[in-house]
Amino acid sequence: MGSQDVHKHILDHPAAGRVIANNNPEILERQGFVPNRIKIFDSVYTRLSDQPQYRFAVNKEAETVLPDIMKNPVQKVVRKNDISPGEKKAFLKKRRIGVMFSGGPAPGGHNVIAGLFDELKACNPESRLFGFILGADGLLESRYVEIKKQMVDALRNMGGFSMIKTGRTKIDTPKKMAQALKTCQTLGLEGLVVIGGDDSNTNAAFLAQHFISAGISVIGVPKTIDGDIQVSSDDGTKLLAASFGFHSAARAFSQNISNLASDAASDVKYWHVCKVMGRVASHLTLEAVLQTHANLAFIGEELAEYVDTERLEKAAEKGEIDYTAYGITLRHLSRIICDAIVRRAAFGKNYGVMIIPEGILESINEIQVFIIKLNKIIADFNTIHDLDFHRSFPSLNEKLDYLRRISTGMLDRNGFPIWNQRDDELFNQLPGFFQEGLLVERDLHGNFQFSQVRTEKIIMDMVTDYLGVLKEQGVYKIGIEQSYYQSFMAFRDMDPDTYAAALFTDPAARFLLVKPKIISLKTLKQALVSAGLLNPEDEIPGPVTEIFRRSEPRFKIQTHFFGYDGRGGDPTAFDCHYTYNLGLTAFHLVANGATGQMAAIKNLEQTFENWEAMGIPIARLMHLEERKGRLELVMEKSMVDLSSNAFQVFKACREKWLAADAGEDHFRKPGPVRFKGRTEDDRPITLVLNAFSG
Repeated sequence: MGSQDVHKHILDHPAAGRVIANNNPEILERQGFVPNRIKIFDSVYTRLSDQPQYRFAVNKEAETVLPDIMKNPVQKVVRKNDISPGEKKAFLKKRRIGVMFSGGPAPGGHNVIAGLFDELKACNPESRLFGFILGADGLLESRYVEIKKQMVDALRNMGGFSMIKTGRTKIDTPKKMAQALKTCQTLGLEGLVVIGGDDSNTNAAFLAQHFISAGISVIGVPKTIDGDIQVSSDDGTKLLAASFGFHSAARAFSQNISNLASDAASDVKYWHVCKVMGRVASHLTLEAVLQTHANLAFIGEELAEYVDTERLEKAAEKGEIDYTAYGITLRHLSRIICDAIVRRAAFGKNYGVMIIPEGILESINEIQVFIIKLNKIIADFNTIHDLDFHRSFPSLNEKLDYLRRISTGMLDRNGFPIWNQRDDELFNQLPGFFQEGLLVERDLHGNFQFSQVRTEKIIMDMVTDYLGVLKEQGVYKIGIEQSYYQSFMAFRDMDPDTYAAALFTDPAARFLLVKPKIISLKTLKQALVSAGLLNPEDEIPGPVTEIFRRSEPRFKIQTHFFGYDGRGGDPTAFDCHYTYNLGLTAFHLVANGATGQMAAIKNLEQTFENWEAMGIPIARLMHLEERKGRLELVMEKSMVDLSSNAFQVFKACREKWLAADAGEDHFRKPGPVRFKGRTEDDRPITLVLNAFSG
């Protein structure tokens, strides 16, 4: 029998078919998992109860452009008692609802659709759900698919947005609004559910305003792995503690980072530098370090608040104010990292794990100034010349030449040049790839695209350079454990105590550091000659040379970016339950005639029994933000609260987790992402910590 026949025979074997099937047994079990339902959804009939105690500051611009939804209150989904036959009939009527994904994927999106579909069909099996293909593009171009049970069942509790795909097109012109409305009216939709992030929910609010006269409800659903959609009322009551997908992505990143921690502690020669998604807020970094106990982690919000008190005090002594003392610099950040590396190396740990947020550069004062100025220059060029800056100046040199040409002619409101000679000097000091990164084309929302800049390379190149200086100064050395030194020398028939005083700063220490002045074989020989242990013409004993070599640090890094892998992963149990109930909530908001509301679950930081289904007015969450040189209304992003329990716990533990001492590292293993089981996290650590009071 030929090899092809053998292979065909193997493929015909039933066991072979099972092991290479698209879905393994765990996936099949995941697809069959049934999330918990908030108790209120055990009731067929619901109503919306206004919650006037939750207030928000009113943005005047939002009030002007979104007048019909601006006065929406926070609403709670509650049981409807004493319902009349007519009301029952109205609630159970046949409905047609549309749904679309918008923006990047986040684990749990399919469960939002599953919850919406299940509740829609439970109320009336003849109701129909339509999914718009590729997000807003499908809505504008009337490309859709009717979502059927088979489609939903195949993707229950599964990651990605593959059921109907997603897109990033904005519906931001009257023409697009009219196209979107026409599509919905042609399909006879009663409601549209928009599953997306802050910009997508902003879009949902404008659609709600435009659709209100047509009687079509628009509901948003909070999606983003960055975790920066959080809502608190003016009195500080937390109405929404996290967007969906955050926990799943953080757990996926944390598992990978934990694996790197195991590698670092085993191979003891690499620093693993882990950049995680988070363009503006550092929620993912905070959750990941709490999950893994990485040696170093930087929270952008803390760096942005940094004040160099020493520089301020020196300036005060001269009767001056040093404004450059406000905000950390790249140089200072690199020095902080170097200090941590040197301290760990002194205890024999020339390895470690570091986590930085994707948008860390936005927290660096000098870089933020560059970004603001360049955004202004690019936006003004596009407006004044009605051209595209990046197409007009395709190469880096052409862009730089334009900046130099306008350096004196383009003035700010106070009459000062926007791009001055000092800017040019500082900019020229940056590496070419970073200059190009700062001048990269902005995204659709006018944001600087940090994911396209090798942030970790910029920072770690500076760290590597300065560590070289510290090595030459004799500051950066690897500590040698006393017991190892003793046994190493004795095994080679050399008295360790004879050489210890000449070699080490403290011969009695548990970890021995070679004296700072010994930085080469030449200076080593000089030290031995000075101590009377060697004649000038003699060779250094081999074991002593070997000990010196082992004290010489070689700084090696491995860089990693965690983003797309986490946003495309399968949801945790937390996100499975959360997103399914968001879908149920979205249906009940539509069924009760709400519009311009964002489906939300209150008390996420508590156990499931305390979860409450809510509708939060999106218009009340708006503020003005500069986009592409213009002020636009958008939902405000939620940053890491430096006074929160979660951050304070990290702050209290980071010295311990740095483990710059003779003890062991404190790495934590979060375990793999699962969807059930007693060992699975029921909530993100940040939510658990922030729920503590007193």
